[in-house]
Amino acid sequence: MKSKILLTAFLSVSLLACAQETPKVKHRKKNTPIKTTAQKVKFANSLDPICNMPTESDMKDTAVYKGKTYGFCSAYCKDEFKKNPEKYAQK
Repeated sequence: MKSKILLTAFLSVSLLACAQETPKVKHRKKNTPIKTTAQKVKFANSLDPICNMPTESDMKDTAVYKGKTYGFCSAYCKDEFKKNPEKYAQK
């Protein structure tokens, strides 16, 4: 009998906890322009020197070598470049 009462109490508390309303989240409208402080960068390379993917001016994985900025598709490619930049800067 005690176990039935405890089980009923536990289920009631669980249901009440799950029934609470979730907080409302305000989403941006689709057509609202995003303000960004990111600047477009001109890279010394048009292709990622590690995997040969095309670079884009808004890539976040970059490295500077001998005054030139190189863009990479991923942190892995950037790390590989940093291990031996002379080898890849020649490409």
